[in-house]
Amino acid sequence: MLLGLSLLVLAVWTYLVFGHGRFWLCGERDDRDMPPMPAVWPSVTAVIPARDEAESIGETVASLFAQDYPGQLRVVLVDDESQDGTGAVARDSAARAGACDRLTVLSGQPLPQGWTGKLWALEQGIAQALTPEPPHFVLLTDADITYAPATLRRLVARALAGGYLLTSLMAKLRCRSVAERALVPAFIFFFQMLYPFRRVNRTDRATAAAAGGCMLVRPKALATAGGIAAIRGALIDDCALAAALKPHGPIWLGLTQNVVSIRPYERFEHIRRMVSRSAYAQLGYSPLWLAGTVAGMALVYLAAPLLAVFASGWPRLLGGLAWALMGLAFQPTLRFYGRSPLWGVALPLIALAYVAFTIDSAYQHGRGRGGLWKGRAQAEAVRR
Repeated sequence: MLLGLSLLVLAVWTYLVFGHGRFWLCGERDDRDMPPMPAVWPSVTAVIPARDEAESIGETVASLFAQDYPGQLRVVLVDDESQDGTGAVARDSAARAGACDRLTVLSGQPLPQGWTGKLWALEQGIAQALTPEPPHFVLLTDADITYAPATLRRLVARALAGGYLLTSLMAKLRCRSVAERALVPAFIFFFQMLYPFRRVNRTDRATAAAAGGCMLVRPKALATAGGIAAIRGALIDDCALAAALKPHGPIWLGLTQNVVSIRPYERFEHIRRMVSRSAYAQLGYSPLWLAGTVAGMALVYLAAPLLAVFASGWPRLLGGLAWALMGLAFQPTLRFYGRSPLWGVALPLIALAYVAFTIDSAYQHGRGRGGLWKGRAQAEAVRR
């Protein structure tokens, strides 16, 4: 029995390393295969949904107005009933950049039934962005994201060269605290495993994903796909948007060092909340999918080290090989985040933490607190 289990685990990791879209190599990057710069630069309007984001919104707005983008750039901030002066901070930041005339602060309307807060804010912001004259692109970005000066120029050039309807960059998450150093690189690793970027970027594959912190969208394509209303109840809104757009044309997703999330996750509890907010939604709120996911994670991540430590003979050897492949696969993500390669040995324990967060997500949903964000239990709201 142990021999069969060890052969199965080794087969799983052999497939993941050599046959699953080479997800672990972190090869899809915005600094590789740079496209040519266009002769004419299209107009862009950035739309930022923000609810009580005074701590970060100033830096986000400042980084947008510091872009070296040759074309027209406007910013629409949707202040979603903030209580901390988010809109005022954004205006002050624009004033310091000398860009008051390019910032619109829109007071968000009350949340209607069936919408998540972020998507309702985006719906209002995009409607504002399309008036009086629609831009060629809309940049959907979060209120805790900062951009290096050349980011938008390169992003637009890539979108034009590839004809992409959606061009998205996975923001580099903060990785300073103990909790962040332990768990953040694995979060990116798991995301790439779920949605191999190479497959996302291929037109002959159905895999669709995006990173909500930075998504450059063609408004006409968005309208053709049904607009934000088509995904209004999605908690994992970025991937839902990608799935809605990909049947209509190519999309692209890559890693970057130039788009950075400045939201801190100082404690393990903060990361638990971030993961629990949407993990059960990823499973379709299904207890059966939850049970299958827990069992699958145990097989993929826990069986190998347990066999390597507690078994003997061939099961120990094969379990050790699977554990080594697991650690090898984690190395490019660790390098991307500047972490020690020794974290590769700890990936099974890190995976166990994420299993616990996923179970907690289901528990919070059962308590009526699913998708809790900024005081809103959004999973319940969209399922009623």
